[in-house]
Amino acid sequence: MLDLLLSIPILSYVFFPTTGASISTSVNIIFFYMTWTSLVFSHPALELHLSGVLVIRVIFWLIPSLVFLLVDVGVPSLAEGFKHGGRSSLPTRDARKLAKMLGLALLNVLVCLAFEAAISMGYTLLFKRHVFKMSTTLPLPWTVFKHCAFILTSRELVNFYVHRYALHGSSWLAKKHMAYAHAGAGAPFSLQVFADYPLATLLHRSLPAFLPSMLIRTHLLTYFLVLIITSIEETLAMSGYTIIPGIVMSGITQRTAIHYANKGTSNFGSYGIIDWAHGTNQGRGVLEDVRKEADKHHAQEKSADKVDEGTKAVQDGVDSLKKRLRSMSDK
Repeated sequence: MLDLLLSIPILSYVFFPTTGASISTSVNIIFFYMTWTSLVFSHPALELHLSGVLVIRVIFWLIPSLVFLLVDVGVPSLAEGFKHGGRSSLPTRDARKLAKMLGLALLNVLVCLAFEAAISMGYTLLFKRHVFKMSTTLPLPWTVFKHCAFILTSRELVNFYVHRYALHGSSWLAKKHMAYAHAGAGAPFSLQVFADYPLATLLHRSLPAFLPSMLIRTHLLTYFLVLIITSIEETLAMSGYTIIPGIVMSGITQRTAIHYANKGTSNFGSYGIIDWAHGTNQGRGVLEDVRKEADKHHAQEKSADKVDEGTKAVQDGVDSLKKRLRSMSDK
């Protein structure tokens, strides 16, 4: 199983990229294609699907979450300076409670994996093909971009309405979600991404990305890419840190911290766009994020222009001095 996980091309390219100085891009593509082709022909589609999802969850959520938790618990005096809400947002140092939370999170990962397996097997029995495209032909970059844009946009829509009306309404599921996910005060920490009531985790963390991917029957590699993006986003957003790089990503983290701090009365979406449209945003909005990002790039461009102008002025001065020296030597 381990050799299968490490052989998935998209994961190999994330962690073991080859440098362009030694191997050309065409060779990289050929290697990628050959690796993917060998996996398709040597492993069942469902095994390849579930193995890829599992390793993505482990690498992009579990390992970073445990590292963040180690920092928060091991050096709280340092970590509190980087957390939204300070010391009140630090996780408990009770080993039993943390072990119970970790066990719940791992159980929920397996529940989500079992859900995808059940849907995939049912789809295969009904349509005689896997739920995702498994062809050896790699998807074109433009196709990958279109599919990722559709899946991520659909995920945001599904996630917002499920989060707002199913997980924060008056139903028994909302009460379970409040008891599991919002039991503590302050900003969350990354281990809590999957530490929720199992059905709430399935609706909130798995279904929003899996459903649109299944509807358009995207390529499995594209689905893996979407899971990598969303896993990184969720892990950073739930970290509660104030030092997350990037204006937009740090804004998502801040809005998530506010959502947990006010017990889920605002900021139900990931990016804040639908929250802004529904008037449920609180804190720094997505429009402000985009504006600041644009201002930052504009400032960088202006700075570069100033440097170019300064360099040109210095060069003109040097050329003028050379001309004067030449004229004096001629005399």
